[in-house]
Amino acid sequence: MAETRILVVEDEQPIRDLIAFGLRRAGFQVALAEHSQAARASIGDRRPDLILLDWMLPDTSGLELARQLRRDTGTRDIPIILLTARAEEADKVAGLEGGADDYITKPFSARELVARIQAVLRRSAPVGALERVAYDGLTLDQAGHRVVAAGRSIRLGPTEYRLLAFLMTHPDRVYSRGQLLDRVWGGNVYVEERTVDVHIRRLRKALEPSRFDRFVQTVRGAGYRFSAQAE
Repeated sequence: MAETRILVVEDEQPIRDLIAFGLRRAGFQVALAEHSQAARASIGDRRPDLILLDWMLPDTSGLELARQLRRDTGTRDIPIILLTARAEEADKVAGLEGGADDYITKPFSARELVARIQAVLRRSAPVGALERVAYDGLTLDQAGHRVVAAGRSIRLGPTEYRLLAFLMTHPDRVYSRGQLLDRVWGGNVYVEERTVDVHIRRLRKALEPSRFDRFVQTVRGAGYRFSAQAE
């Protein structure tokens, strides 16, 4: 864990310093930024392993910065945890759809924050099982952490990658949202089931240009499955 670098983007210095103290105590390397512009500069100087991103920033909002990072091929696979005082379900969904991998509502404890970071980092790591899986031109190369569709590389966020990797290595079987949360997110992570729907939509959107989004199928009333067969 000592080599793991966390970028904390928070405009309120007392909160920023408190988070940094807790993370350093947990063994993480910490970089700090007080706004989006400083965050961009820090990422350019040295790429972080994960970004803790406050929603309300004085220049570009954290949500908009997350969207920008997801659109950039050089940063789209960096895990992002959104920090905010917004607690409504609509805000959580907006944050996840905007590119965040997790969402923590203020106030939170240092223990919860570290647990969430460790969970997201585990999900972002390459999954095991088969090193290479292919279906009709869609290839998952787990050794190289790459997804290729019809000869073109597809960029996925870390959670979408793990979700696709799990589904492709367990084809033609239906998994409920709860089962996917347990298998992809981890059984000790407290995430709402609707989070699965958000990441499924993001996965399908990434696969849509190559028309492989049809392989990620909804089974009404049951959950989702990966199948190269027509629905």
